[in-house]
Amino acid sequence: MTASTTTTAATEPLYWSPAQKIALRFFLVFFLLYILFNPNGVLPYTDLVANLYIQPFHEFIPWIAKHVLHLPKPITVFTNGSGDTTYDYLIVLFITTVSFVAAIIWSVIDRKARNYNKLFYWVCVIVRYYMGITMLCYGFVKIIKLQFPGPSPGRLLQPLGTTSPMGLAWTYMGYSTGFNYFTGLAEVTCGLFLFFRKTTTLGAVLGLVVAGNIMAINYCFDVPVKLLSTFLVSMSVFLLAKDALRLINFFFLNKTAPPSNITPHRFKARWKNITLCTVKYIIIAYTLLTTVYGDVQAAKQYGDKAKKPPLYGIYDVQSYVVNKDTIAPLTTDTTRWRKLVIGYPGYAQVKLMNDSSKSYNFKPDTAKHTIVIFSDADTLKKNYFTYTQPKKDELLLKGTWGKDSLKINFKKFDMNSFRLISRGFHWVNEYPYNR
Repeated sequence: MTASTTTTAATEPLYWSPAQKIALRFFLVFFLLYILFNPNGVLPYTDLVANLYIQPFHEFIPWIAKHVLHLPKPITVFTNGSGDTTYDYLIVLFITTVSFVAAIIWSVIDRKARNYNKLFYWVCVIVRYYMGITMLCYGFVKIIKLQFPGPSPGRLLQPLGTTSPMGLAWTYMGYSTGFNYFTGLAEVTCGLFLFFRKTTTLGAVLGLVVAGNIMAINYCFDVPVKLLSTFLVSMSVFLLAKDALRLINFFFLNKTAPPSNITPHRFKARWKNITLCTVKYIIIAYTLLTTVYGDVQAAKQYGDKAKKPPLYGIYDVQSYVVNKDTIAPLTTDTTRWRKLVIGYPGYAQVKLMNDSSKSYNFKPDTAKHTIVIFSDADTLKKNYFTYTQPKKDELLLKGTWGKDSLKINFKKFDMNSFRLISRGFHWVNEYPYNR
């Protein structure tokens, strides 16, 4: 007779320890408040609704900073491209304080509660969906290559030592389309796994790795999204908490790990369960369609494959004539142009002979062959030029710069001559190519 063993799924505990109950109370309030203050903006009208209740905190948090915390500087900057403003950190402090107080009050009021199995299940559902939607957003902007653009002409000319840590990270990520696909697919896969009960643990493990990598980049390269990435990691850990013993047994102790209890908490009314399931798939489909569609549309405007602005490229000055006087290319000259760099639509960079650079608004009219150049510091002081292209790789500008007349002859630089652009991929390397 052959012996057989039966592995049964773990059952939900009938009694929770005081520490488990307090932790659930704290994290329920903590995560819900964080999600309310940081909606991912995918579902319709969430940003519009969020603005209504977040706006009063733009008054309340600065008041707390001034009168309670006595910070030396007033809070005038709120959440923007940076998710790590002083305001954002104070919001996290506010959320933590409220969650701590709520957990204490709840513990006093609900002392006789035996467990929170059903409540824990629904908190996990909310965390799963928030994290899943966020991961899909993270993933698709990499797959469609919007978050990390390829190196621009200006970036290619920028000395390595002058880049910021974030700029270095963006160039590192933006250089490789394949690496964007790899990281993006990992994030999308994580997001999809988190939408379903049976793959939640796998999604949370993958989320811990993926979000951990995002967090490491943000911390190590000073990217101002440290708070969000940290919360994604903490959410992954929270989702894994239920299966902590099973995972430890499997990965570290070489012991049997029984199946997890993934029985859903259903409503008694059948129509409620059907409605809930329908809403679930509507959310998944809506998130996928709107995220992909929005990213594809955005890629046409500013992605790597978007149409390049007129005169795009790097131009080396061949001759520089001011008021009919040809100016010699002396490296000590702080006014003579050395290069004209046209990268982002509407902007250009002028590199001077002493290697300093200045950025300008750059408005070409391809029909009239005219260009208007002016700085943000003085938008009323405009410089007007006409341009011609005697040959494909030549550019001739004639116009005025302040009170002087300018005539500049340029030769277009072949960007494929940059080693970073031309090196490409090689299966076989007889020797390391590290330059």
